[in-house]
Amino acid sequence: MQNKILFISILILAGLAGFHLQRYIVDQDNQNLAPVLPEATASIVGQQRPEFGLTDTEGQMRKISEWNGKVLLVNFWATWCPPCKKEIPAFMALQDEYGTQGFQVIGIAIDEEQAVIDYADTLGINYPIMAAELTAMEISRLYGNRFNALPYSVFVARDGTITHTKPGELTKQQVEDIIKPLLAKQAEPAIAEPVASN
Repeated sequence: MQNKILFISILILAGLAGFHLQRYIVDQDNQNLAPVLPEATASIVGQQRPEFGLTDTEGQMRKISEWNGKVLLVNFWATWCPPCKKEIPAFMALQDEYGTQGFQVIGIAIDEEQAVIDYADTLGINYPIMAAELTAMEISRLYGNRFNALPYSVFVARDGTITHTKPGELTKQQVEDIIKPLLAKQAEPAIAEPVASN
């Protein structure tokens, strides 16, 4: 009986030691991080959107260049993130309403693929969804998500310039306020070379 008590005591002490060691490591990492500020994600604004390619939930390879000339909302999300799931119906409505005007929502899930497929199928999401846990996280960082916020959205103009970034949940009205001026600007037409006269 005493051996069992001793064994259980050792297990509890080992668990507590592991817990405190993990907290110590996390605290040390957090001391090196700057505080989260709204301006922290603004550094990518004004730059050309980074290139990437991911397989969508239908198994098709999709590249961001596929949507050149469109106004994009690139949304990083996860099925385990309540605010992420809350904004998806608004994105679906926006895709329906503005898709013919050159607006495209692209969902990139930082999540397990089967969970994303099941959720997208249940909801009937009407825009491309890609799931790629670590790769998706890397892409979100390339798009200015320095603090791994979810949801995290990036708006891209027709010419490929990033115009806005937004950590946190978006409403339909907020998205409309951003995309309407971008949709009003048509893609720049190619400049024709003057024809030499004889």
